[in-house]
Amino acid sequence: MLRFLFLLFLLFLWQPIKAQKKNFSYTDIFDLQYVSDPQISPDGNWVVYRRMAFDIMKDKVSGNLWMIKTDGSKHQKLTSREVSESNPRWSPQGDRLAFVSSTDEGSEIYIHWIASGKIAKVTQLPFSPSALTWSPNGQQLAFSMNVEKEPPVLAKMPKKPKDAKWAEKPRITDRLYHEADGRGYIDPGFNHIFVIPADGGAPRQLTSGDFHHRGTLSWSKDGQHIYFSGNRNEDWEYDFRNSEIYSVGVYDGQIKALTDRDGPDNHPVVSPDGTRIAYISVADKRQAYQVHKVHIMNKDGSDQKEVSQDLDRTVSDLVWDSKGNGLYFSYDDNGNTKIAHLNLNGKVTKLADNMGGISIGRPYAGGSFSVSENGTVAYTQTRPEYPSELAILKSKVKNPAKITSLNNALLDFRNLGKVEEIWYTSSFDQRDIQGWVVYPPNYDASKKYPFLVENHGGPILNYGDRFSAEMQLYAAAGYIVFYPNPRGSTGYGEEFANLLYRNYPGEDYNDVMDGVDYCIQKGIAHEDQLFVTGGSAGGIMSAWMIGKNNRFEAAVVAKPVMNWISKTLVADNYFRYANSRYPGQPWESFETYWKFSPISLVGNVETPTMVLVGMDDLRTPPSEAKQLYHALKLRKIPTVLVEIPNASHGIANRPSNLITKIAHTLAWFQKYRK
Repeated sequence: MLRFLFLLFLLFLWQPIKAQKKNFSYTDIFDLQYVSDPQISPDGNWVVYRRMAFDIMKDKVSGNLWMIKTDGSKHQKLTSREVSESNPRWSPQGDRLAFVSSTDEGSEIYIHWIASGKIAKVTQLPFSPSALTWSPNGQQLAFSMNVEKEPPVLAKMPKKPKDAKWAEKPRITDRLYHEADGRGYIDPGFNHIFVIPADGGAPRQLTSGDFHHRGTLSWSKDGQHIYFSGNRNEDWEYDFRNSEIYSVGVYDGQIKALTDRDGPDNHPVVSPDGTRIAYISVADKRQAYQVHKVHIMNKDGSDQKEVSQDLDRTVSDLVWDSKGNGLYFSYDDNGNTKIAHLNLNGKVTKLADNMGGISIGRPYAGGSFSVSENGTVAYTQTRPEYPSELAILKSKVKNPAKITSLNNALLDFRNLGKVEEIWYTSSFDQRDIQGWVVYPPNYDASKKYPFLVENHGGPILNYGDRFSAEMQLYAAAGYIVFYPNPRGSTGYGEEFANLLYRNYPGEDYNDVMDGVDYCIQKGIAHEDQLFVTGGSAGGIMSAWMIGKNNRFEAAVVAKPVMNWISKTLVADNYFRYANSRYPGQPWESFETYWKFSPISLVGNVETPTMVLVGMDDLRTPPSEAKQLYHALKLRKIPTVLVEIPNASHGIANRPSNLITKIAHTLAWFQKYRK
């Protein structure tokens, strides 16, 4: 009887909590937090991570460093400073932390002493440092930093009169790569490697020449050399897909190339005994996608061999185990990011699932991990129910432990849409295709809901079973959301992703429509309630779909490529498409470029279409979106153009812009809901 009364009491307590739950809303985005860049101490007792949060007043995401013991206790902020802090790195002895933090003059390197809790700024740098790396004895820090170079000057201007208000000087460049989306114009200069005493002092530049030296840095065991990836070939600008592993002398500045294959060699990591270097490499075939493999060589570059040859997945984030018997790494598999161990004979042992959760808007892959000397792994963990939290996997323990709950105060009181994995068969070649369906909160199978297809970008990327504010907001608005991984998506092997080589868009269109038909057969989608959207490559697919059929009530085409000829020659990455996407340059293969351009199908479009783009987008410039909008206006198809000010290709980089995108998408669909 007492037990029965106790259960009734618990039920009574639960009812108010349940009643308080609301659907996920726009402003909830500003209350989300997530873990990024977790760094575990050498002894495996502590983790320092970057705690990311959204500022509703400044409309941006920022991060501070926090510490927590691996048992989940003593969760605390690292410093009392309320400025951006990032890139935490433990000293080899575990007694200090180096990190990068903003100041009024720019980003600088700081040291935090664990025993005393004191911090000190140890640099005064002209540009922001990156790739912060301790020397083995803990006495020096290496980092990469930009070094300015004068732009070319073609004309000498007359001297202007005192106080005259002349126009600004022209911007002059002679570089192949001179602008980047989200960054704008790239000032002339090259990244070089520097070292600085760990207790402060003058930085000393090690590399030289008009080449970039950046990415992962790794010290030799004796501290005499630093290994890095770069391209110091004479024709490096046009040989942009290539890179080599180099060593540079810490005291003599001598640079030596250790690899020479045609293709990217990167992420060098020196073994614990200092005799070998692991790195990631692939021989370049100039195709849409290739799997990048783990390679190992002696420290002088000899005896190079591939180790992960049996794994048909691209590897990332190499970390040697403490005995030098193998490496930890991550990889994407079927829409889920794994952490695994690879021994030197090529045997792969999966250790953990569900790494990711740092892409708040859409459910893309991402995240990171680190490993202590005793084999404890700290990593960013996500599920569809929560963004990245900190998880710990002890050595020889099967199940990881999630030790943070940054979003419980919010998400425990929100009804989220249930996410369901589905598999279906391609009508083109009977391949298995994976996708996910998000149901509206409090879904009732007896009711009829509108069905929204959300196409991912890339297209050589993947969606997965990860948290997504965008999908949840669509579901909260009453839509069943379908997001598939059609051919071309990563995490299904090289052959699957490379099916788009010289064939994009191609049968990936069929894969998406097969998913729609599968959901209709299941009774969760209905022919008269279909909607479609997507951004970037997802915008390309959405435009292609409405050019191929008239089955959708309405479409929102976000930041698309409409014309491969114009896009290829005006985007920030204009030089990267020829041969790896389509054969030759646009003027050499005009018919092919046009054949795969969605604008070639615009005469078929009958679907009411919103076109949406960031006004500062350099990756899929606004001129691409306007081609679709102008064509539809001329054809008197219901359309509207939404141009978002101060937004680059990464519209979601500002929370308010993410909300703008979703709110306008839903408003357009609402006009055509039945």
